[in-house]
Amino acid sequence: MLEGSVQRSGKRLRLNVQLIDAETENHLWAERFDKPVADLFDMQDEIVARLANALNAQMIAAEARRAERSANPDAMDLNFQGYASSYRGVEHMSEARSFFERALAIDHGSVGALVGLALVDLTIGASLLADNRAAYLSAAEANAIKALALAPDHAVAHRILGGAYIFTNRAAQGIAECERALEIDRNLVGAHSAIGIAKFFMGRGAETEGHIVEALRLSPRDIFAHRWMHIAGMAKILIGADTEAVAWLRRSIEANRNFPAAHFWLAAALGLLGERDEARSAAKVGLKLDPGFTISRLLVSKASNNPTYLAERERVCEGMRLAGVPEG
Repeated sequence: MLEGSVQRSGKRLRLNVQLIDAETENHLWAERFDKPVADLFDMQDEIVARLANALNAQMIAAEARRAERSANPDAMDLNFQGYASSYRGVEHMSEARSFFERALAIDHGSVGALVGLALVDLTIGASLLADNRAAYLSAAEANAIKALALAPDHAVAHRILGGAYIFTNRAAQGIAECERALEIDRNLVGAHSAIGIAKFFMGRGAETEGHIVEALRLSPRDIFAHRWMHIAGMAKILIGADTEAVAWLRRSIEANRNFPAAHFWLAAALGLLGERDEARSAAKVGLKLDPGFTISRLLVSKASNNPTYLAERERVCEGMRLAGVPEG
């Protein structure tokens, strides 16, 4: 059940919106919007986007809880459980994979399971969580393509395929897939962040922040917001704005302290700023979360051969060395 109240003060409009479970009367989501009256239509689009993303996360969590009580879960039940696990963070990807594989064993044509497996592999490959990241990204691409063969207008599959392209040196193709995803579902805000990543792989890191800001505007409390903030932080280091990078990366860590990559990139930014003690502390936290991480994982990645990006990446590695991150 959606409730709201509107107040007008001069040329500004204030709108309070809340989503309530009609059965339990629990508050599921609430937001306040304050915009000039002239921006009324923009406010309307923003409310729809935020509500759509909040509803999606709440629905998946609720359906996953219901599926846990099922003695004989079907493919859809297992898919809900898989997505709920993947939303808990990178440390739950193995659990998510198990649910999607079980779903696919029951229904060989399950688009949800194929997209879920692609999501798991993209997350692992993009997060530098494994040395053989190329294999994970290849698997993500393959399953996304299989899903699109069955459901050509599946927005999330397009976004994941775009991500696979972006992290395998095909940024322009990746942007095209993400733009296609947004044409199908304008509320798929993760596509904005993926385009932001593509921009710094193309040596255009100064453009990344705008895409992240747009994603956060449309879904500021998104379960993946910490990853978007991390992307903005990465871009800032690449363009030499280390102080701004620290601010973004600390926001990312505040949103999710269990995301290893944010700690490593924070360590790099602090190292470049000469804050050696803080840099080493950040690196230690990252290594506690991901003991196998090394600088060589970053260096051997084939995400881009753009000369501007490669030159910028070198200063990231130097910052990590100053912070005590293992070479490899």
